[in-house]
Amino acid sequence: MGSTMKLRRDPFQAVADPTRRAILILLASQTMTAGAIASNFDVARPTISKHIQILSECELIQSTRQGREIIYELQIENLNEIDRWIEQCRNNWANRFEQLDTLLATLEGQDK
Repeated sequence: MGSTMKLRRDPFQAVADPTRRAILILLASQTMTAGAIASNFDVARPTISKHIQILSECELIQSTRQGREIIYELQIENLNEIDRWIEQCRNNWANRFEQLDTLLATLEGQDK
């Protein structure tokens, strides 16, 4: 592997943390600077900066320089991987419940 390869963190790692989920929710409604994001939390700014860095590495947020400020925005399409996984889990459980309903209906029919 070359040293120029960009490492991309797993988006599941990003949403595992409640602070990072809260940052994503904030950015879902508007773009914000790091300072504006940090003002919503009662933790040190370097802590929020680390969370922002992880979200950026996961490509869930994107930064754009506007003058001297860096503006962060949500990359909603990059949450699709998580959405697909949740949908797959939901479908698996729905199928299991249907199979259970079928089994219970069959067993009830045998009791009559």
